Amino acid sequence: MKVCASRRGFLRGMAAGTGVFAIGCKSLRGGQKIRLAAVGVMGKGYSDWTPMVKSGLAEMVAFCDADYAMREKAQLRLAQDGIDLDMYKIPFFTDYRSLLDNAGLLGIDAMTISTPDHVHAPVAVRAMQQGIHVYVQKPLVRTLWELDYFGRTAKANNVIVQMGNQGSSLDSMRRCTEVLQSGILGDAKEVHVWTNRPVWPQGKAVTDWVKGHPKGDKLRPGLNWNAWLATAAERPFLDQYPKDADVYDPWNLGKNVYHTFTWRGFFDFGAGAFGDMACHTMNLAFRGLELGGVSDAECVSIKSENDLAYPLASKVKLTYKARASKVRPGVTLPALTLYWYDGGLKPAADVMPKWASAHDGKVPETGCYIIGSKGSVLMQDDYGAKCAIALDSDKEFKDVFEHEAAKAVPRSIPFRTDSAAAAGKSTVEMKGFANGHYIEFLDAIRGVGPYYEQTHSRCFADVEYCVPQMEGILVGCIAQRVPGKLVWDSATQTFDNAKANALVKPYIRKGWEF
Repeated sequence: MKVCASRRGFLRGMAAGTGVFAIGCKSLRGGQKIRLAAVGVMGKGYSDWTPMVKSGLAEMVAFCDADYAMREKAQLRLAQDGIDLDMYKIPFFTDYRSLLDNAGLLGIDAMTISTPDHVHAPVAVRAMQQGIHVYVQKPLVRTLWELDYFGRTAKANNVIVQMGNQGSSLDSMRRCTEVLQSGILGDAKEVHVWTNRPVWPQGKAVTDWVKGHPKGDKLRPGLNWNAWLATAAERPFLDQYPKDADVYDPWNLGKNVYHTFTWRGFFDFGAGAFGDMACHTMNLAFRGLELGGVSDAECVSIKSENDLAYPLASKVKLTYKARASKVRPGVTLPALTLYWYDGGLKPAADVMPKWASAHDGKVPETGCYIIGSKGSVLMQDDYGAKCAIALDSDKEFKDVFEHEAAKAVPRSIPFRTDSAAAAGKSTVEMKGFANGHYIEFLDAIRGVGPYYEQTHSRCFADVEYCVPQMEGILVGCIAQRVPGKLVWDSATQTFDNAKANALVKPYIRKGWEF
């Protein structure tokens, strides 16, 4: 596939309504669909590629999943959902390298990447090098080295990128971002972010089980274990923990050791609870406070620490540097401390006394609490669907759409008309809320829809946003593995700690280089 020298610049210049849109260097007449490939077919993959097909803007031209059994499962699910698509007429690969080797022949324009975290960068980088636009599930990548490589590749090839933190397209998230960026809270110096994850097996019991079974298990039919491992070091396949295994599994997700889904807690495959959820739960704080570089990180509390999997619970302290506001020129935003909690840990009620006193001393199960010199904002869910604000003079928190001072903040970020937010009020009722995020990716490829000055793209979760956000998250993930305060230098991509530096770059198996 020929790569356009300045794809994004060309897309920016396209006038909406001409009936012509650009993909790579090809000019396509209105009505011609985006040729889409999906890497990762079921689970999150299914919910990523099917809305794009249902929109009528894309057609599937290839599938890839290391587990061939996912083809039949997806076909059955399509029938249940009333989607008219015969997967058996579409090329299916179990090795993403073969898919990418044939991308030109298949005419792939765009790709969803919904695999285990360790495969995100290897697939996306090779795709972008061919001029293919990528929708990549969160976390964008697994390691800091991959993050830098990803960002440079996206910019060099001028491709459209959208990270899968779907809350970015909610009206409520965008409105609360505008309100925060106005400076309504004064100087924000402290943020608390927490999640109920992990809900999959991780911690020391997982490590003990894996180390106690070095011979592995018989491969499941249809599973290409070599392709599933991809860049990761070779190891035997382990099927399932026994039913009576003392392994953390609070949501009864099953007893799979690695596949499916339960890979997330392992260092070599996932980024744990921090990598899984911070792309959502830190989203509001990162955007609204215009956060930039992290100067240091320290894990101040940890439960079930081990050398193979993420802990069962942790609290990580990140320090974000002072930075110049891009939204309010001439304003310098102060350095702040962000506390991350997972595994059921939460900020104490006295951190948010005004909220707690009105809610029987309780804080939400998941959320983000931002403390400023003039007030506070509380996001009461994972995605930014329900946000409330209380200035120091207020007796109680009010919805961000209803607070008088917040209502006075002018609009600056375009809303998605298909974001499924309730008119005039934020809500946790978000059925279908992600669709706007998927269609925004397709619209950006077509060169239509609003252009966001804050990301210099038609995608609100493009690389200019998601790469800096991911850097702080991945620094935090390393702090969960290396004790003590870690000082991070983004310019040199190094820590002041040799053990931490050894974790910056992933292991890349021979034959899987990218």
